[in-house]
Amino acid sequence: MSVTETTERSKRDRTYSITELCREFDVTPRTLRFYEQKGLLHPARRGWTRLFSYRDRARLQLILRGKKVGFALEEIKEMLDLYNLRDGQLTQLRIASTKMRERLEALRKQRVELEDAIGDLERTVVVVDGMLKEREAAQPKAANS
Repeated sequence: MSVTETTERSKRDRTYSITELCREFDVTPRTLRFYEQKGLLHPARRGWTRLFSYRDRARLQLILRGKKVGFALEEIKEMLDLYNLRDGQLTQLRIASTKMRERLEALRKQRVELEDAIGDLERTVVVVDGMLKEREAAQPKAANS
C-alpha cells in the first residue's frame, strides 16, 4: 500500500466527535442530533457518545451545501440515500442532476423577482423621501403662519 493510500485509509477510518463537527462546520449539537433524528446522519454510539464517521462528515457537508441553496431536508435525504444503490451511483447522479437543475432554475427566477422587488422599493423610497422633504420644507412655514 502506498503512502497516499495509507493516508486516505486513515482519513476514512477516522471518527469525529460531535464537538469536532460542530466546530468545523459551525453548527450546533442540536443541529447534528436533528439530522440524526431525520435519518441524514448515522453516528455510531459508544455509551452516550456519538462517533461520526468520515461518511457522516461528508454527508454533513452535502447537507449544509444543499440547505444553503434551498433544498428541503427531504430532498437532500432522498439524494443522499440513493448513494446506497449498487448501480455505480448512476441513479444518484441522475436524480441529483435533475434536482439541481430544477433548483438552479428556481433560484434564477427568484433572482429576477428579487431584482424587480428591489427596483420597486428603490423607486418607492425616492417618492417617499421626496414627499418627506416637501413636508419638512413646508413645516416651518406653517409654524410661522
